[in-house]
Amino acid sequence: MIVLRWIMSIIFIVQMYLAMAILGILFFPFALFSRNAAFLACHSFCAWVILTARLLCGIRSEVRGTPPEDEVVIAAKHQSFFDIILIFHAVPRGKFIMKRELLYTPILGQYALRIGCVPVNRGKRGAAIARMKADVAKGAADPGQLIIYPQGTRVAPGVDRPYKVGTGLLYEQLGQACVPVAANVGLFWPKRSLLRTPGLAVVEFLPRIEAGLPIGTFMKRLEAEVESHSNRLMAEAGFVGRKGA
Repeated sequence: MIVLRWIMSIIFIVQMYLAMAILGILFFPFALFSRNAAFLACHSFCAWVILTARLLCGIRSEVRGTPPEDEVVIAAKHQSFFDIILIFHAVPRGKFIMKRELLYTPILGQYALRIGCVPVNRGKRGAAIARMKADVAKGAADPGQLIIYPQGTRVAPGVDRPYKVGTGLLYEQLGQACVPVAANVGLFWPKRSLLRTPGLAVVEFLPRIEAGLPIGTFMKRLEAEVESHSNRLMAEAGFVGRKGA
């Protein structure tokens, strides 16, 4: 059984990137002139990944709560590429805070710019935050849901990693509500592994945190809500235990 899972996982990964290339090329002439076409291409790719993850790897998916349709900050648990897929597919105009290096990724980088993602240079903490705020301010004219991962990177289930204050600074600067998102997807689509495991992958949109809280209060509430609900989702899936960072 484990050998078959490995085989199907590799088939899934190969076809996923082939689909990215095919859809990216087919939609590209339209996406150059239409942001709507760029969103259609990205949502189509997400739908394909969700479908084939279920058919080839047995990963069923579920979106709980109410995905926002207005302009908000979405602050999400990040465990693997699959939570990116599920969150983006659930909202109408998602755009990400992303590493600037991803701009040079074929297809992905071009579409990221078209849908309004905000590239950020990594560097010293203060400089990185200042750059992030400036980039978001410049991109504020593009309506949509700004998706950020407060821990700054993918974090495996059970691993503790601090939340970065940049999310709080953006929340303050933009003056928008924040929608926290919990997830358990790393149990089935782990970081740095080709093996995909059958199960129910869930992302859950939690009640929004309205604008106007002090940054410290906001960050404590955000972390408490995302972590507690993510732990609950992982426990539902049978995960037990936590690890150090």
